[in-house]
Amino acid sequence: QVTLVESGGGLVQPGGSLRLSCAASGITFSSTVMSWYRQATGKERELVAGIYNTNGDTNYADSVKGRFTISRDNAKTTVYLQMNSLQPEDTAVYYCSGRYSWSSLAYWGQGTQVIVSS
Repeated sequence: QVTLVESGGGLVQPGGSLRLSCAASGITFSSTVMSWYRQATGKERELVAGIYNTNGDTNYADSVKGRFTISRDNAKTTVYLQMNSLQPEDTAVYYCSGRYSWSSLAYWGQGTQVIVSS
């Protein structure tokens, strides 16, 4: 059974930072492409960042480039999202997602809430 568990969300002031973590189990983590998505109230879920297993290449949504950094620790089967210079528009539920590099079947975590507000 594949399980993805996010943590690290919370309330932060504009300009602040948070680091989200996603611990994976039941999956060969080193063979997965891992991603972070977010969904704000009333909006569709959107891709925030992704990281590949083979070479560690990353991709980001234009709205977070230069502020967010995705990374992974295969030994800990964990993917991280470092979020800096947070703005109110970053407020959303953040979801971790993983799939094997050869498959389109994605696994999802339960989400962690991030609120950016003064």
